[in-house]
Amino acid sequence: MKRTAKAHWEGTVEEGKGALTTQSEILNQTNYSFRTRFVGDEKGTNPEELLAAAHAGCFTMAVSLGLTEKGLTPISLDTEAIVHMDNSGITNVHLVIVGKVEGISAEDFEAVTKGAEKNCLISKVLSIPVSSEASLISE
Repeated sequence: MKRTAKAHWEGTVEEGKGALTTQSEILNQTNYSFRTRFVGDEKGTNPEELLAAAHAGCFTMAVSLGLTEKGLTPISLDTEAIVHMDNSGITNVHLVIVGKVEGISAEDFEAVTKGAEKNCLISKVLSIPVSSEASLISE
């Protein structure tokens, strides 16, 4: 299985702008720019926000899996992923989950979430090597 997304950019980093499109097209030519990433005064998204969304979704599904494996059906699970950054880049991601699940203690729920924290695919990918390939178009 492969999932893809495309980014298009025109201009300098501060004055330019870009568009993001996902394979499903739920994001379709979605605006992103220096302003949407660092200033926040323009409508659009940014890589860190997308990482937070991906991590929140993956982690929440992993918690649901852990509960399902225990024979439990969550009534609701709500997660906020907070991506922390400083001048050197992303420093950490903090996941905050609130669950409504019958038949489980707070301690057991926390144990399931700790397992999901380590084992959801996005958590794992944050510590693996990244590779790239480049092609240059000559005019």
